[in-house]
Amino acid sequence: MEDKVQRAVEAFTTRDDILAACVVDEDNDVDQMEVDIEEECLKLLALYQPVATDLRFIIAVLKINNDLERIGDEAVNIAERSLFLAQHEPVGDFFDFTDMAQKTQAMLRRSLDALVSLDPDLARAVGAADDEVDELNRQMYLLVQQAMRRQPEKIEQFIHYLSTSRHLERIADYATNIAEDVVYMIEGEVVRHKPEVFSTHKV
Repeated sequence: MEDKVQRAVEAFTTRDDILAACVVDEDNDVDQMEVDIEEECLKLLALYQPVATDLRFIIAVLKINNDLERIGDEAVNIAERSLFLAQHEPVGDFFDFTDMAQKTQAMLRRSLDALVSLDPDLARAVGAADDEVDELNRQMYLLVQQAMRRQPEKIEQFIHYLSTSRHLERIADYATNIAEDVVYMIEGEVVRHKPEVFSTHKV
C-alpha cells in the first residue's frame, strides 16, 4: 500500500498519465485482498472463538484491513486527479505538495512499521504528526482560493488540486487510525478520539 501511494503521488507531481493509469487499474487487486483478509478473520472468529489478546488482535486486523483498502481508494483518487490534470496545461507554480506528500507517506510508513514490529511508541509518533498534515491541508485550501480569484478560467484545474490535498489528508487520517489500532492491539486501550492519551510520545 505504501508503494501504491508513492506511485500515485509521483504520477501527480510528474504529470505521468501512464503511471496514474497503472495505479487506477490495480484497485481491483486491493479490493480482493481486503475481502480475502476479512474472510480469514471471520473464519478465525467462528472456528476458535478467541478471547483477550487474540480477540483484540483479530478485531484490530479487521479494522486495519478496512483502512488499508480506503488508503488504496485515496491513492486511486489522486491518480484520477493526475489523469485529468495531465490533459490540461499546467496552472503555474502555485502549489507545492512536496512537504504534505512526504509527511503523509512518512505517517503511513510509520503506522505499518508499528504494526509489523508491534511498537506502540512508534504508533503514537504517527498521531503526533497528524496535526501537521491537517495544517498543510488548510494552507492549501487558502492557496487554491487565492488562485481561483486570480485565474477563474482555470477553476476546474484548481478544484482537482484541492481534491488532491484532501485525499492526502485522508490518507494521513487512515494512517492515524491504523496507529491507534496498533496501540489497542498491544495495550488493550482504546485511544481513538483521545489525543491527550494517544499522541503523547514522539520518536
